[in-house]
Amino acid sequence: MKAHFCFCIALFGLVLTVSSCSNYSSVSEKRPKFHPVTPAGHLIARALDHPAKQPQAQIGGFIDAAAAAGEVLKKHPHDAQARKDYNFAVGRIFEVIHSAKLQPWKTPLICPGAGGNWSFSVAHDGKPEHNPSYFRILPADRFRFHGTLVRDRTMKDGLGAPMVIASARQGFDPTKYDPFIQGKSVYYGVTEVLQFNGRHCVAAYIDPLATETVKFAGHTYPVAADFTAPLALALAELAPRKTELQRLVRPSDFTSSARLARLQPYDPKKIPILCIHGLGDSQATWAPLIETLRSDPTIRQNYQIWFFNYPTGYPYPLMAATLRKQLDAINAYHSGHKKIVVIGHSMGGMIARLLITDSKMKIWNAYYDALPDQLPVSPETRKVFASAFIFKHRPEVSRVIYASASHRGADKANNFGGRLLAGIIGGNPTAPNLAGDQAKAVSLMKPDYSGDQLKRIPNSIDALKPGNRFVTTIDTISPTPRVPFNSIIADRGKGGNLNRTRPVSSDGIVPYWSSHLDGAESELIVSSGHWSNQHPQAIAEVKRILLKHLGRK
Repeated sequence: MKAHFCFCIALFGLVLTVSSCSNYSSVSEKRPKFHPVTPAGHLIARALDHPAKQPQAQIGGFIDAAAAAGEVLKKHPHDAQARKDYNFAVGRIFEVIHSAKLQPWKTPLICPGAGGNWSFSVAHDGKPEHNPSYFRILPADRFRFHGTLVRDRTMKDGLGAPMVIASARQGFDPTKYDPFIQGKSVYYGVTEVLQFNGRHCVAAYIDPLATETVKFAGHTYPVAADFTAPLALALAELAPRKTELQRLVRPSDFTSSARLARLQPYDPKKIPILCIHGLGDSQATWAPLIETLRSDPTIRQNYQIWFFNYPTGYPYPLMAATLRKQLDAINAYHSGHKKIVVIGHSMGGMIARLLITDSKMKIWNAYYDALPDQLPVSPETRKVFASAFIFKHRPEVSRVIYASASHRGADKANNFGGRLLAGIIGGNPTAPNLAGDQAKAVSLMKPDYSGDQLKRIPNSIDALKPGNRFVTTIDTISPTPRVPFNSIIADRGKGGNLNRTRPVSSDGIVPYWSSHLDGAESELIVSSGHWSNQHPQAIAEVKRILLKHLGRK
């Protein structure tokens, strides 16, 4: 069950616990199976049986096995078993490093091997935010995952041992070094390979999203990769479902968490894909789509994933204003990046819609009779409200893809559960000392669509009501014709009318008449519930659009 339905349960009752919803991801660990059938394999088996109190000797045994497999590959580069032996041995080296808390990136380890001692070290790029001492380096093959967002294991066959680099050290904040890194907790997939020079063995990581091949033993191989493990481990350990409800009902507790971030190192040659989640969700809900996109070599080589994460209790025009500020910041930090493709799901699609729209004064005038500089409130409050109501399309956006976007709101926001939810969402979007001034700015607004004067600052549920004046006004403003957009609309398979005539075609939350926008370059209806961004048919459509965006068919 998705979080939106859990919210309704909470409103009627009574008790909502995270355990009432299925997990995005759960993880278990066990040693991967290995059957020795080659000389290198028997060396691996011997090293696996080595006493745990002698980690250097155990590492030496695994290096012996990797070197033996390398000799086979030198003569027979297509020997699949030799490659498996090599990869397995490299993975076990890092398993020992982690278990024994060794630090070969600081000082080389002297590891006894069958032919003498090995000098073993781990290379890294020297950047402080990438210091291996701050992270766990974990072989991906030791993990087993299951959960609602973890489906088939998405992998790439090749050379090297896929690893998950995961935050470990308490108090280490990589955002102090890079404001657009994933977050204070980082999970990323790399591939470790060994290179030999006599009795010296050096392990180095390769980013499989940046590098497709690796040279080893005189030949070139595809870089092995596990695209599922980093995302699935992050979902299991960070447990974002626990905060999704809180970020909806208590957005003021999470104001500072609204941020634009990269899911991978910045590459000026790649097109950013900016994913914007919907109401009650988080960036976690993009995991199935991200895995699938990363499995495609053309997508890997031409695109990079960004995301915008925000507390969803705030009205979406305000969060769109926050995103515009974040775009200004990342444009300055990564000046010259390629134009962005935006993918917005549900309320995230409403935010994306504002990125390709010129409001001029039309929305402001729907709320106020006075010009912004005539509003009798503080300059700070004027700035907050003006940024939400007056905006231009973003020139760095080159395309928008909508998935179950609620452009015209949803009737469920007006029903009993929606009204209750709107009543419990609290929090002020900016500094507390502006709360009174913002309340005054709201009191100066024209009566709403029902003819009533607003009595409180609107929240995200208010902004989803089909009669909301922002929703109805933005619907009269066409997106800029300079930016193409595509629509993916879900229908549960029940069919129905595309207009408001009952029975209405709907994904269970958002009807077709709300998701449809005239002028779309393409529109696809998929047989799915509301989370169409996770449906295989919709993911395939996103992939098609992205490849076409590159000029490919």
